[in-house]
Amino acid sequence: MKYNYRGMTIYVEKDYAAMSAAAAAMLLQEVRENPSAVLGLATGSTPIGMYQAVVKAYEKGEADFSKVVSYNLDEYYPIQHDNDQSYHYFMKENLFKHINILPENTHVPSGESKDVEKTAAEYDAELYQIGGVDLQVLGIGNNGHIGFNEPGVVFAKGTGLVDLTQSTIEANSRFFAAIEDVPKKAVSMGIATIMQAKKIMLMASGQGKAGIIAQTIFGEITPAVPASALQLHRNVTFFLDEAAAAEILPLLK
Repeated sequence: MKYNYRGMTIYVEKDYAAMSAAAAAMLLQEVRENPSAVLGLATGSTPIGMYQAVVKAYEKGEADFSKVVSYNLDEYYPIQHDNDQSYHYFMKENLFKHINILPENTHVPSGESKDVEKTAAEYDAELYQIGGVDLQVLGIGNNGHIGFNEPGVVFAKGTGLVDLTQSTIEANSRFFAAIEDVPKKAVSMGIATIMQAKKIMLMASGQGKAGIIAQTIFGEITPAVPASALQLHRNVTFFLDEAAAAEILPLLK
């Protein structure tokens, strides 16, 4: 079901698989219409189904990524790029090695830099020089973070080093052998960088995201809920399953 609310487009699908397919369709359409598209990509468990659908479309000859450029949202810090929990590794295993995107056209923030401030500024400068992101993919944390922009008193601006909250560390510990192994910091695009994308799509699934989705779409715009900044974007699309949309459906109908 498709809804429109204050300029935001909201798709509510039956389940995770249907939501992933709908999100993949938007990404694939962007690439077909703009073969040289700049994609802003996300990691975590939520977009995996979308990436799997994109790979299947590529294998069927329905998409060509040879001219596509990608910039990822974030990376743990410090972490080696070949660590199996790094987002460099995640993107390679879940998408890049399965499609014909050129390795030199893929970009993930460095989790190894000795001068994070410098490399983060260079990351934003590169994005600016190529005209910015055409379509930015986002997930959302239980606390409303997008990228690794955690709740705070101000919205983060550009890409930079951030401290992860305990709730984020605990949520991400499921990917590590022990919670002690989870990095306590990350390099992330800032809210300002994310908001410069021409189009944004946010994916969320499961009942655990229902409350924060309601706050994001219907709540006040506040850095205490970083994703609420999306209310100010001119072209944002939400892809939700019914569980994640549970609290907003009564307000949309």
